[in-house]
Amino acid sequence: MTEPIDDSWTYVVTDIETDGSWPGINSMRSFASVAVTAEGTEHDRFEAVLAPLPSAAPHPETLAWFQTIPEAWRAATENPEPAQVVMDNYVAWLKTLPAPRVFAASPLSFDGAWIDYYLRRFTPYGLIPGPYDSDHVFDGPALCIRSYAAAALGRPAPGLKTTALPAAWFGEIAHTHRAIDDAAGYANLLATLIRMTRSNAAANPID
Repeated sequence: MTEPIDDSWTYVVTDIETDGSWPGINSMRSFASVAVTAEGTEHDRFEAVLAPLPSAAPHPETLAWFQTIPEAWRAATENPEPAQVVMDNYVAWLKTLPAPRVFAASPLSFDGAWIDYYLRRFTPYGLIPGPYDSDHVFDGPALCIRSYAAAALGRPAPGLKTTALPAAWFGEIAHTHRAIDDAAGYANLLATLIRMTRSNAAANPID
């Protein structure tokens, strides 16, 4: 018999857009977070465009790719604010969200690395709190939505492309490479996956 699930976490589903692959060498140009409950109810959202880092430079291949989607590049670069201002505002926003809070992204290995770099460079915080951090903005280990989807579907995580999953799972929000669109879509996907895994757990109770 399974016990009732009490999921009081706030999932801070985040998507980023960068001008290369390496934090510090390249720059994060924009990001957005959509804070939701496990059921998909939205608490709030955050969106920002950042000025490039000093001494950083875009990667030519990334710039060439962005030229094929000019609307996404425009959304990622128009009216930028200094990274220090953006990250201070982000921390202040995170602290308004109900605790406990967990960061979520797809894939975590990419988006999470950039957010952690910017948090640690411009604020006293990181993506995952250390064992002696009494003050933190996230309360638990970060969640990789791609890995969650792979486990829920019984597929190998390295080969799974979440953008190839049914559009309905994303709330019919197209993956545009505009950070707020993609974060909102992934927030819907996470809620879909949570419903699926709960349904499977109810159908296969643990004695």
